[in-house]
Amino acid sequence: MSAAVALKRGAAPPRRKATKPRVAAVPPRATVSLPVSRGRLVRHLVIGFGVLGLAAVAVVATFAGVPQRWWADAVAASARAGFEVRHVEISGTRESPKLPVYDAALSGPTNAMISIDLRAIRARLLQQPWVADATVSRRLPDTLAIDIVERRPAAVWQYQQQLKLIDATGKDLQVAHIERYAGLPMVTGAGANLQAADALALLAGQPGLAKRVDAAMLVGGRRWDIKFKTGEVLALPDTPAAAAESLKRFAGYQAAGDGLLGRGFSRFDMRLPGKMLVRGDAVKAALEAAAKAARAPKQQLAI
Repeated sequence: MSAAVALKRGAAPPRRKATKPRVAAVPPRATVSLPVSRGRLVRHLVIGFGVLGLAAVAVVATFAGVPQRWWADAVAASARAGFEVRHVEISGTRESPKLPVYDAALSGPTNAMISIDLRAIRARLLQQPWVADATVSRRLPDTLAIDIVERRPAAVWQYQQQLKLIDATGKDLQVAHIERYAGLPMVTGAGANLQAADALALLAGQPGLAKRVDAAMLVGGRRWDIKFKTGEVLALPDTPAAAAESLKRFAGYQAAGDGLLGRGFSRFDMRLPGKMLVRGDAVKAALEAAAKAARAPKQQLAI
């Protein structure tokens, strides 16, 4: 017999060993790890929705006027408890009247201390002519303290037959009795109030001569004529440096000998560099005397 195994007639064929089908390898699913735990995330979500809910309630209450009523009730309660303005202490006022200061301090909708608007009071004070600056503070329970910095009168401005008291910036100080300030320098002309500081600085450089000045007159909005109490007028150049130098030279002429003022001159013009043109009765008399001397015959000496 051959090596092959003979099958008996009617016998079942031998079973082959079953083999498992090949299955393609499936990669593992990617997982995402959260930075917070699930429980903490839930709590955060609950808190977030709660905040949104409170915000919605606040918006509805605001439109309904609830916070305003609460605030009004709190203000009224504080005033009843004694936190209300009953005293106003004012310092720093010498020339300005105090009644407008009281009006500015107490013109708010309520005098309760917790509702006083200090910035609004200061803004109202700064609108007053004499007030250059102001400080407003609370002194609990019932006092409002106001410290005023006043403007300083610097000159009297004459224009269109009106006299106004001004400070160095040209601010009209609005006084009832301006004659009290007759000792201040006077500036005249259109716009002289806005340039008064230049004229005051010019005169301050020659204090001895400034005592004899009656007014500084602005000419053409660009230069000054100085009028003296004795009636003479000094015309100065139109630049500050040249005007100061000319006034210094004139002060030197006035200090030498008998001076120039009060001697019959009417006008001195120093607008030309290095020159001074003089006009007046004294000059006319001097010229007439010189002409008369030139026409007179020469005397001959007898021998």
